[in-house]
Amino acid sequence: MTERKPPGIPFESWVDRQIREAEARGEFDRLPGAGKPLPGGADTSYDELWWIRRKMAREGLSVLPPTLALRKEAEDALAAAAVAPSERIVRKIVEDVNVKIRDVMFRPPPGPPLGLKPYDVEDVVRQWRERRAAAG
Repeated sequence: MTERKPPGIPFESWVDRQIREAEARGEFDRLPGAGKPLPGGADTSYDELWWIRRKMAREGLSVLPPTLALRKEAEDALAAAAVAPSERIVRKIVEDVNVKIRDVMFRPPPGPPLGLKPYDVEDVVRQWRERRAAAG
């Protein structure tokens, strides 16, 4: 554990001494990224949560309000339905996302409004049939 700063010693010189002694002991020798430039972008504004954002990006995580996450899920569901191998799967995909949309419509969570209504299953199936007929 690092010792406490003794009274009467300027803080800067005490910190410099701590760093110099740690360097002499070799505590900085095998750190990850040693000798490499710091990662980051052109944004130089201070962000105290930078490490959390970087970790989330590295892990492929994102945190969206529930309604925005559902909008994305609904968009992805339509894309999945468009390339589904059968009409039964198209219907299942659209019906499953419609259940979630209705749930949010009747019990809205905090955050931005959903701005979606349930998809017309028959319309999505019709579009799927048309794309399938045009492709083959």
